[in-house]
Amino acid sequence: MQENQGPGFGPHQPAPPAYPYPYLPPQPPSWFLPTPSGARYDQLARTSGARLWRQVVGTLIVAAGFLTVGVVVVVVGAVIAGLAGIPMQPGASAQIFGDPVFAMVVLLLSIALVLPLVFGTAALVQQRRPGTLSSVAGRLRWSWLAQCAGVAVLALALGQGAQIAMLAVTGGDVSELFGWAGWEALLPALAVIVLLVPFQAAAEEYVFRGWLLQAFGAHLRNPVWGILIGSAVFASLHGYTWVGLIDVFSFGALMGWLAIRTGGLEAPIALHVVNNAVAFGLSAAAGKLEEALEQGDVPWQSLAGTVVQLSVFAVGVLYLARKRSIATVSA
Repeated sequence: MQENQGPGFGPHQPAPPAYPYPYLPPQPPSWFLPTPSGARYDQLARTSGARLWRQVVGTLIVAAGFLTVGVVVVVVGAVIAGLAGIPMQPGASAQIFGDPVFAMVVLLLSIALVLPLVFGTAALVQQRRPGTLSSVAGRLRWSWLAQCAGVAVLALALGQGAQIAMLAVTGGDVSELFGWAGWEALLPALAVIVLLVPFQAAAEEYVFRGWLLQAFGAHLRNPVWGILIGSAVFASLHGYTWVGLIDVFSFGALMGWLAIRTGGLEAPIALHVVNNAVAFGLSAAAGKLEEALEQGDVPWQSLAGTVVQLSVFAVGVLYLARKRSIATVSA
């Protein structure tokens, strides 16, 4: 006769193990504060630990780092130039290096190397994940970036066409936009452009559209101050005449607005990379890379191209963002 096993346990029901729940050691708390839910791009630094001192100290670190990295890269470049026999021309122009390709390497590196500084400042000072500088998704959305780059190429082509048309109508010199100095002038510069321009352009976007927008957005509801101040500082670091400064300020303001409307820096980075790559490439092809590096006079007719380019890019990006349902707030 089967002996009673007690309630709930029959002959084919084994008794439960003595320790049904495995022991899990306590997990250390995360250094990063949680990203606010439902936040716009400019509000991603509005964490539970957001304090005014974090934004002030962080901005001072980024600004000082921007200057320090630039000085260090130029000094190292001067040492390398001396060892390699590259001519120096201090005081002769804005570029102290006689080789324009080497001068472009130094210039691009002096900006590109600021990128890890911005990420580190967000992580250490604001205690937030560096990926929140990229987008509301907490990372760079690569497929979206690629689509924005396609729109940027189309917008740039139409903008160049508008500038050429304006120069032709007003009697300007269209030949100044294009030239050919040979493959020996283009290929070395092209290698540098492909390798370094994406990082240089991205670094500027992470500083002037990323860090500054979110530093203001951590405490202000309206993003207009971050957009305008970031664009003004961005324009002040360029050496163009008044037409060029209007161009750069307009670019910065639109990129700040698009970063908020699309929830990330993908669109600004795409247009910035395409712009700089084509500008440096055309100058190198024409044998005028020194002029591009010195950022001198800009013909007023170029504003027609700016209006067309920025308008086409904004309309195209917003259309694609709506079609693809690109997230504009954090999850």
